Amino acid sequence: MLYRETGQFKRNYAADQQLFPIFQDKILLAIIVTVAVGVIPFIINDYWSKAILLPFMVYAFVALGLNILVGYCGQISLGTGGFMAVGAYSSYKIVTAFPEMNLILAIVLSGGCTAAVGVLFGLPSLRIKGFYLAVATLAAQFFLIWMFNKVPWFYNYEMSQITAPPREVFGVLVSGPQASPAAQYLFVLGFLAFFTWIALNLVRGRVGRAWMSIRDMDIAAELLGIKPLKTKLLAFAVSSFYIGIGGALIFHIWLGTVEATEAFDILQSFFVLFAIIIGGLGSVLGAYLGAAFMALMPVGLKVVLVDWIGMVPVTAKHIEFILVGSLIIFFLIKEPHGLARMWQITKEKLRLWPFPY
Repeated sequence: MLYRETGQFKRNYAADQQLFPIFQDKILLAIIVTVAVGVIPFIINDYWSKAILLPFMVYAFVALGLNILVGYCGQISLGTGGFMAVGAYSSYKIVTAFPEMNLILAIVLSGGCTAAVGVLFGLPSLRIKGFYLAVATLAAQFFLIWMFNKVPWFYNYEMSQITAPPREVFGVLVSGPQASPAAQYLFVLGFLAFFTWIALNLVRGRVGRAWMSIRDMDIAAELLGIKPLKTKLLAFAVSSFYIGIGGALIFHIWLGTVEATEAFDILQSFFVLFAIIIGGLGSVLGAYLGAAFMALMPVGLKVVLVDWIGMVPVTAKHIEFILVGSLIIFFLIKEPHGLARMWQITKEKLRLWPFPY
C-alpha cells in the first residue's frame, strides 16, 4: 500500500523513463538527501567519519565501478585492488608534481590514468572470458602491487608508504590530519552523488544496453551491430575510472597514508567483489547495499559480540568470515541479484498490501 501508484499517470515517454518515476521513491530520496546534507555534517565526529561513513562511501564508489564491469557487462575482474592502487599512487604523483592543482581535478585525472591502465589489462577480454579472464585480471593485481613497491619513482624515492599532503578545496581543508570530519564527509559525498548520477544515466542509455547485450549473449549482440571491442574496452575504462577515483579518495580522504601491499592487496579485490554479489549484480542500488553491508557489518558485529557479549575479538573476526561466506553462498543459490532484488520484491509486496496474491 505504501508504494501504490494509483493516480500517478505518465503523460509522455520522458516522464515514464525518469530516474525515479514513483512519487514515493522521490519522497524517500528527499529524506535521505536532507539527512545526508542537512543533519549529518553537523553531528559527525571523527569516529563516525573514519569508521563508518567514509568506508561506506568509498567502497560504494568502488563497488559501483566494479558492478559496471561485472554486473552490467559480464566481464569478471579480480584486479580491483590493483586498480585502486593505480588511482591512489597516480593522484599522489599528480598532487606532489603540481602542488597548486585543485584536488578535485587531481583525483579526476587519477581516474583517467586508471582508466588507461584498465583498458590495457582489458585487452585480453577480446579473446578470453570467464575463468581465464579472471586469471588475467588477477595477474594485473599482483603485477601492479609489485610495481608500486619496487619502482621508487612512484613513491618519490622515499619510503614506499605514501602520505597525502594537506589540500584545500575552495578554501576548506579536506585532506590531511587537520581536516575536519564534516569537510571530508561532504567532499566524498559530492563525488559519490555526482558520479552515481552519471552511472545511472549510463546504464539506462544506449551504452548500458550495449553492455548488457554483451553480458547476456555476446555473439547475438555482435550480429545486432554492437562492436565487442569498443563495448568491452569502454566497460573496462569506465569501471577502472570509478575504481581509480575510489582509490584516490581512500588515500587522500579516508586513510591519509597507504602502502600498496597492505591497503590494496588481493583481499580488497575480493572484498569489493563480495559486496556487489551480496548487494546485487547489475544494479546501482546493489553497489550501495553491498558496500553498506560489507563496511558496516564488521562494526556491528564488533559492538554486539565484543562490547556487549564480551567475546574475544579473534573469535568475532572468525564469525564475520563465516557470516560473509554463508551469505555469498545463500545469495548465489537463492537470490543471485542480491539485496537490491530483495528490496524490489519488498516494494512489489507493499504495492498490494494488505491484499494476498
